[in-house]
Amino acid sequence: MSLKKVIFLCPYPHGIAPSQRFRYEQYLGQLTVKGIQYELNAFLTQGQYATIYQSGNYFSKISAISYGYLKRLFVLLHVSQYDFVFIHREATPAGPPIIEWLLAKVFRKKIIYDFDDAIWLTDKSNESFFEKKLRWRDKVGSICKWSYKVSCGNDYLGSYARQFNKMVVVNPTTIDTLHIHNPDLYARPINNALTIGWTGSHSTLKYLEGLASVLQNIERKYPQVRFVAIADRPPNLELKNLSFIPWNKETEIKDLLNFDIGIMPLPDDIWAKGKCGFKALQYLALEIPAVVSPVGVNSAIVEDGVNGFCCRSETAWFEALEKLILDRSLRKRMGVAGRKTVLDHFSVSSNTFNFLSLFE
Repeated sequence: MSLKKVIFLCPYPHGIAPSQRFRYEQYLGQLTVKGIQYELNAFLTQGQYATIYQSGNYFSKISAISYGYLKRLFVLLHVSQYDFVFIHREATPAGPPIIEWLLAKVFRKKIIYDFDDAIWLTDKSNESFFEKKLRWRDKVGSICKWSYKVSCGNDYLGSYARQFNKMVVVNPTTIDTLHIHNPDLYARPINNALTIGWTGSHSTLKYLEGLASVLQNIERKYPQVRFVAIADRPPNLELKNLSFIPWNKETEIKDLLNFDIGIMPLPDDIWAKGKCGFKALQYLALEIPAVVSPVGVNSAIVEDGVNGFCCRSETAWFEALEKLILDRSLRKRMGVAGRKTVLDHFSVSSNTFNFLSLFE
């Protein structure tokens, strides 16, 4: 019996983007064990990825995107050797889904379409008409319809996908609790000050900044509290005790272990409902209690009062943070309960069979 082969079409280079790391990259070893050969094909190279998010360098950006489109066309020349084409989010970043249509309708490939955000929408309030047309977000429904199976990060995304395709697998964002997010592998740093922390990217910094008044009130009442933000860009927060740590894959876990409390604020809107809660999952996996907005899958991850707190108002946010600041034993109990939640429901080990079912 011949081995199955799959090619992954993804936006970003291997090992960089959280969505790719937590959606499928950490299962690649399991594919090998299962006897499935794979190839990774990123739209952007490592160097191009760095260029795209810098200001200026417009010629280099145009060159990088053009090269990405050529790579996608080249995939079509040898796609016949693959049993499955796994597409994470989209094959190309703009325009109609021509590559996806060719793969499904001309080359008759089994597409596994994976997404972990409400990518048929936008979270930009000031998006221009030109950008809306360029992004062509209506293509998400079409790609779902053409796909063999659709892999969605939560039930909200799954409900959308089921409008177009019955073969939908809710494949939650998961954590490697054995080899990476395992507090037993690291020495806990000794901090003189209690630390409230947040991790994310430049695109989600606005959610943290929306919590500014709560954090300022905490700082005024508890000046000994320290705040840490891990991201690819510093937040715009007027806090005296704020430290910014540039995200680094090599030091990510050690940096997170500086947190005594992890926070994940979100607005209660249709875009945020599609979020898959990986910030909260990271905190809990490392036995860090999480304080979150009960939006989307966050309500399934954080059980209020057990492994963290779910907060809908600024008053609730302040009170939850205050309880955790004042009670070390509560932080410990919630941290232990949080790791159990991840182990049981949101870990690589608990979800491996579910992920591998995509390739059946």
